[in-house]
Amino acid sequence: MTTPPTPPRTLAIVGGGFAGTTLAKALSGRLPPGWQLLLISEESYTTFNPMLPEVVGAGVFPEHVVAPIREMLPGVRFVMGAVRTVDTGARHLVCDTLAGPVEFAYDQLVLAVGQRARLDLLPGMAEHALPLKLVGDAMHIRNRVLQALARIELAYDPAQRQALGHVVVVGGGFSGVEVAGAIADFLHSARRHYPKARESLLRVSLLHDGERLLPELPATLGEAAARSLARRGVQVRCGARVSQVHVDGVELADGEHLASATVVCTIGTQPNPLVARLALPTVRGRITTQADGRVDGAPGLWALGDCAAVPNALDGRICPPTAQFAVAQARQLANNLLRLLRGEPTRPFAYAARGMMATTGHLKGVAQVFGLPLTGLPAWLLWRGYYLLRMPTLGRKLRIWVEWTWGLFFPLDITHLRFTRTAEAERGPAPSSLSPRS
Repeated sequence: MTTPPTPPRTLAIVGGGFAGTTLAKALSGRLPPGWQLLLISEESYTTFNPMLPEVVGAGVFPEHVVAPIREMLPGVRFVMGAVRTVDTGARHLVCDTLAGPVEFAYDQLVLAVGQRARLDLLPGMAEHALPLKLVGDAMHIRNRVLQALARIELAYDPAQRQALGHVVVVGGGFSGVEVAGAIADFLHSARRHYPKARESLLRVSLLHDGERLLPELPATLGEAAARSLARRGVQVRCGARVSQVHVDGVELADGEHLASATVVCTIGTQPNPLVARLALPTVRGRITTQADGRVDGAPGLWALGDCAAVPNALDGRICPPTAQFAVAQARQLANNLLRLLRGEPTRPFAYAARGMMATTGHLKGVAQVFGLPLTGLPAWLLWRGYYLLRMPTLGRKLRIWVEWTWGLFFPLDITHLRFTRTAEAERGPAPSSLSPRS
């Protein structure tokens, strides 16, 4: 009688972002015999979120900031689907896929599901503001800006023209600073193609309820970022707390109303719905883990990245939800999982941040690298160099480098890209609207 082969044991990773793909890459080809690696993600690609402001400002094409997971991880079993339930006792999960619900058994499970944008942080935010979390968000913001410019060409009411030309960005963190600078550059470049959109009509306001921009960086760099944005025409207003978002602008806590047809919100995150369904212990919506990444009370379960509250053994603090820490955690967790499979003790996560950086527009930025502050062109080049190196394949690196080099000498692309299908075109154009839901 022939004995059937023993099914392989499975190390499953849920989440295809920086953390999940870095972990899978670090484990690929290193698991002991009899083990297989499984990666499950709702999307078939990884999004390089720090580059989304570049998409908004037409610095790169949207396909340049995503990388296909199958291309990144050859040899790793990949399933595109959303994990619906996880039974940590029986060690199996149910995943909704294009072929319907599929059940997978696992021996070790790593959650790297990230966080979602929170749309109810302010009254009216979900209805009237534009988040920046996905590639689709970035393209929608760019299209909204172009729609506003086109409407300026057709509008006669001065107040309406002022509102159409005014872009408000809420949040003075890294995303807010970068998207404000990118939009300011985009408006400056696109203006030449819209004769009635005079420079005096086009404004970008950056509203931040803190004392200074980029609170994660030293005060001198936050102030340098504010000066850099101001030189680009961005009105930086620190201490400005938004109380409500309206269809025609924002209302501040002091009662002031800022008229705007385009409000971008870069504030607010919330846990992935899977985290809430698992009913695991959390800290501010992030799964509580031990120092080595394992989740208390759930054998065989680990977490890392933005969805996890991982303590840093260097200072005892919870790691910030940044790509830099997600990548470092993934590499450390890969080693811990391999130690576990070999029967060796795991090690706590300990990492010293190498630095942080942000762009403030074309050829300008701020950065702190190993304690050294940088501003202007050196910081901008460092930002671009770092994310160029993070791209997964030589071909993608080359495409982005070519696009960035092209942008040094030629105006930004002002194409209003709509994916209209033939049946939709036959029905005729929909009524024009600047509603965030359009």
